Amino acid sequence: MKRLLVWVGVLATLLGVGAQAQDAPETWQGTLHTGQQDIRLQLQITKAAGTLKGKIYPIDLPGPGGMATTTLSLDGGVLKFTLTGMDVDYEGKVSPDGKSAVGTWKQGGHETPLTLEHVNAGEAWEIPKPTAALSLMDPKLQPGYEVATIKPTDPNHARGGFTLQGRHLVAGNFTVEGLITLAYNLHPTQVTGGPDWLKTDHYDLDVLPDHEGLPSLEQARGIVRKLLADRFALKFHYDTKDLSVYVLTVAKTGPKLAKSASDPSSPPGMGGPPGRMMVRNGSMEEFAMLMQGTLDRPVVDQTGLKDRYDFTLRWTPDESQYGGRVPPPNSGDNGAAAADAPPPLFTAIQEQLGLKLDAMKAPAKVMVIESVQKPSEN
Repeated sequence: MKRLLVWVGVLATLLGVGAQAQDAPETWQGTLHTGQQDIRLQLQITKAAGTLKGKIYPIDLPGPGGMATTTLSLDGGVLKFTLTGMDVDYEGKVSPDGKSAVGTWKQGGHETPLTLEHVNAGEAWEIPKPTAALSLMDPKLQPGYEVATIKPTDPNHARGGFTLQGRHLVAGNFTVEGLITLAYNLHPTQVTGGPDWLKTDHYDLDVLPDHEGLPSLEQARGIVRKLLADRFALKFHYDTKDLSVYVLTVAKTGPKLAKSASDPSSPPGMGGPPGRMMVRNGSMEEFAMLMQGTLDRPVVDQTGLKDRYDFTLRWTPDESQYGGRVPPPNSGDNGAAAADAPPPLFTAIQEQLGLKLDAMKAPAKVMVIESVQKPSEN
C-alpha cells in the first residue's frame, strides 16, 4: 500500500460523471483509506470537445498540483478511469440520483474501496496551493557535483533504487558494476575485467549537482560518470564483441502506447516490483535500458518511436529475469493464483504494448575495465 502514499501514486484519477459534466466543471471528492493514512482526493471533471476529462488533487499531500486522468468514461452507470503511468484503475457504480459513485481503487496489485460524492462549490474541500516545482536544468549544461557522500550499504537497512530527491541524486544499495551500467547505459554482460568486489560490494550515494535545477536523465548519468572517475578512479576502454541481445521492435499490430501529457523534458518515472513495470513520460530508449536491467542480456531499441509514453506492463517473471530471483508463482502482490497470473514477458509486451522482443546475436559495445579503486573517503 506504500505506493498509495506517494504523491504521484495517489494522483490517480477519477471519474467523470456523464450528464452532469456538460459545461461547467463538476467536483467529486472522497477519502482513500490506505490503512496507514487517510487521503482526501478531489476530482474536477470537465467536458471538452465532447470528451470527459478529469483532474484529481490530493488534499492532504504536498505536490505540484493536480494530475490529469489517462482515460475517463461513464457507460451504463459505471464510472471508469485510469492513470496508466501510475498503474491505477478505478471502477465505480454511480447511484441513480448521480450523487455518489461507489467503487474500488486498484493500484500496484492492491485494491482499496473508494466512494466519491458529487458536491457543490460550497461543500468542496479547499485545494492546497501547489508546491513550487524545481525548474529544469539548462539542457546545454554538462553538470558535475558539488558534494558526494558515498557509504557502504547497511545490510539491515538496504534500500535499492536511483531517484531524484529535490536537487539530490540518491542511489541505494548499488554495486560499482551497477553504477557503471547505469551511467554508461550498459548491460552487465557488456562490462569485462575489474576486481571481484565490483560485483559484490554495495554502496549508498547522495550527490548534490553543482548547478541549479532538476537534471535530465542523461545529465544525471553524466554526473555519475564523473563520480566514477573521481571517487572510484575508474579507467577503461571500449571494444566490440558479438553478444546475445534482445532487439525491441514494433509488432505487426502496431504500437499500443499512450503519449505522455507530461513535459517531454521532465525526468521520466519508471520502476515497479518484479512482474510489473510502470512508465511515466518514458522514451523507448529508456524503456529498453530499464528492460535490460531485468533481462539476462542487452536490449537494443529499434522501434523508431521518438515520443514519450505512459504505460504499465504486467507479466509473470521466469528464471531468465531478475538474475534468476523470481517470486513463487502464487505470491503476486494481490495474492492471485497462478491460473490468474499475467502472461510471460514476451507475450505481455506484444499484447499490452504492441511491441516485440527478438533474441539474436549482434556486434555490441563492451567496456574493458583497466583499473578501479574502492571509493575515497567522504
